[in-house]
Amino acid sequence: METTIRYDVRDAVATITLDDPSTRNALGDEALDQLLAALEAARDDESIRVVVLRSADPKVFSSGGNLKAFTDDRPVVQKYAGLNRFPRLYRLLGGLGKPVVCAAEGDVLAGSFGLALACDFIVAVDGVRLGCPEINVGVFPFMISALIYRSVPRARANELMMTGELITADEAHRMDIVNRVVPREAFEDELSGLVDRLASRSPLLMRMGKDALDATRDMPLDSALDYLQSQLALAFATEDIREGVAALKDKREPRWTGR
Repeated sequence: METTIRYDVRDAVATITLDDPSTRNALGDEALDQLLAALEAARDDESIRVVVLRSADPKVFSSGGNLKAFTDDRPVVQKYAGLNRFPRLYRLLGGLGKPVVCAAEGDVLAGSFGLALACDFIVAVDGVRLGCPEINVGVFPFMISALIYRSVPRARANELMMTGELITADEAHRMDIVNRVVPREAFEDELSGLVDRLASRSPLLMRMGKDALDATRDMPLDSALDYLQSQLALAFATEDIREGVAALKDKREPRWTGR
């Protein structure tokens, strides 16, 4: 199998790079399997505090799903079985226990728009385009519609999915889809600053917090409050919360133990 996903670790940060220029980083079955494996490796490595998803191509983050697979001669049952990769990917990102930053240096299209929405942060270069143009080629963004509806106001979500029109990074920022839009020359510094800040936080409390957000996103209010109360009680029992309070009192940087 050709390697189209690079996985690198440095200073508690796992960088997962989409690197398949021949397909504009299309998310076909092999690429998705490699991406899932890389994310699972980051999840299981306790030394990793932050995950960054990015592209080796500065012009495109990903063109989305592999359109060739939509019209090949495989039996429908086989195609259906393979479609679980996108749901697994989105669930894995939500339950990773570590913040994930999408570094959108190039266009974020179709299925990769869902990938970006499943991340915790999106940092985009000014001028980058985002959206789901599937309807333009007779497809519909079925898999990512749930993520779009949870991230974008209904009327705007319908417009994105039903017209196939793309939006700029600035428009996405105004819609609260993108966290930060920066000039290309400032992109690396902005990205590094955010990643370093996230990596400096307690990995234990970050994991507990992200897990709680993922678990309660679709809960009724009463159930969510009960769950969150229990998680706060568990947080009180950690060494890291005591260390954080002590460091604030002593005016020093905290020394996290992850316990």
